[in-house]
Amino acid sequence: MDAATPGPLAPEVLERDDLKRALAEHDFAAAFSLIKKWGGLSQNRIAAACQLTPGKASTIISGQQQVTSFEVICRIADGLRIPGRMVGLADRSWERQPDTPDPPTTPLDTRSSDDAHWRPTATVQLATDMTRSDFMMDRRAATRAMVGTAMSGAALLDSLEGWLQPAPPAEATHRRGRVGQREVKELEATARAFRAWDHRFGGGLRRKAVVGQLNEVAGHLEEHQEPAVEQGLFRVMAFLGGTAATMAWDSGLQKQAQDYYMLALRAAHAGGDATFGANVLAGMARQMLYRDRPQDALELVHLAQKGARKAAGPRVLAMLHTREAWAYAAMGRAAAFRRATSEAAEALAEAGAGEEPYWITYFDEAELAGVTGGRLLDMARSEPQHAEAAAANIRSALTTRGAEAGRSHALDLIGLAECHFLMGDMTGAVEQTHHAVDAAARTRSTRVRAQLGQLYPYTVGRPTSRTVGEARARIRELLSS
Repeated sequence: MDAATPGPLAPEVLERDDLKRALAEHDFAAAFSLIKKWGGLSQNRIAAACQLTPGKASTIISGQQQVTSFEVICRIADGLRIPGRMVGLADRSWERQPDTPDPPTTPLDTRSSDDAHWRPTATVQLATDMTRSDFMMDRRAATRAMVGTAMSGAALLDSLEGWLQPAPPAEATHRRGRVGQREVKELEATARAFRAWDHRFGGGLRRKAVVGQLNEVAGHLEEHQEPAVEQGLFRVMAFLGGTAATMAWDSGLQKQAQDYYMLALRAAHAGGDATFGANVLAGMARQMLYRDRPQDALELVHLAQKGARKAAGPRVLAMLHTREAWAYAAMGRAAAFRRATSEAAEALAEAGAGEEPYWITYFDEAELAGVTGGRLLDMARSEPQHAEAAAANIRSALTTRGAEAGRSHALDLIGLAECHFLMGDMTGAVEQTHHAVDAAARTRSTRVRAQLGQLYPYTVGRPTSRTVGEARARIRELLSS
């Protein structure tokens, strides 16, 4: 859609005071009835435009069901071309004038499991193509990229089989590089700073800077470097690729995130860094878990465990066990979840100071408590008896790591608020919701806002209360900004 495409409602319909009032109050029963009467749209056409089933539209119009999902409100606004401000949202993308046509981009082939695609030269070419394409992506292309679908199932898992094979030797090039170990160390320091910034604040504000560094590293690898320098550069590429993947995911670019994960995995493979490769696979597993693909996630974790069995230290092993536990929780396998969580705790108990890479030092007792609490919360949504244990673990994480944890701190607070809703403690739920909104406002993470949107339904459809209404208004205000 763009601003030049006409909507199904005439301007004079959208200017009606009664429709404005119904939309502002999220009274979609009244709004749909008015749209049928004055806009000339049938119930089926309203349903189709808003991506609702006819039955769902019927229950909304009859008042049997309220619209409480922030996502559904967005679909209604976009489907009927209702300006965002009329339903408490920010301006929608189609309200802006169209930009210039998108530049052509190089198609990325990350789907083949052929050995050739795991050669270092192919990884360098992939990095060059991806970063060049990313630089050329404008706002319209970014909007379209948000609806891109990440691979799953056999298409994804089969493409990763090369991870378990030894990396083929690099091919010599005619150009001789001038990069030394000092430059590699400087690039490593830059990659570390980008990762720390993303972990604290989230969002994609500095994603282009990471992409720029990736492009520079790929340029160095196109030249013939000393073997130790080349291996170091591939490891830097892997670190930067992992950070770019997280930033893309945090910005809602799921397919692009997966592409960068694939690049990071291949770069770790070329650089002989099996431990960081396992970490990348754990990131890919987390992406599958957020997409409700727990079986795919479990296979990715097992692939990581198999590939890094001899190289991984206790913190990495503990982290992988928590990803395994997450998948079991999503499958409803409570006994397997408890077993994997216990294995994570046992592995973490073996960890010492300064024994493992910088990128895994975040995984400590607080992280384990937070992850465990989050998975218990997942199970509590269908079995509320887990809510109290979830809240206890999340409180432990909050006490230990504090507000400086940034994105993780905000996610913990959102989870704790939901626990209180599930336990029926409305006073505690409202208090934690206010804390969660405050923390979410300090991040640029799309993921944090998506989690906050899951709190919104808890504030709707229950006996009206001033405090609950205030919490609901604050969630809506932040999500609409």
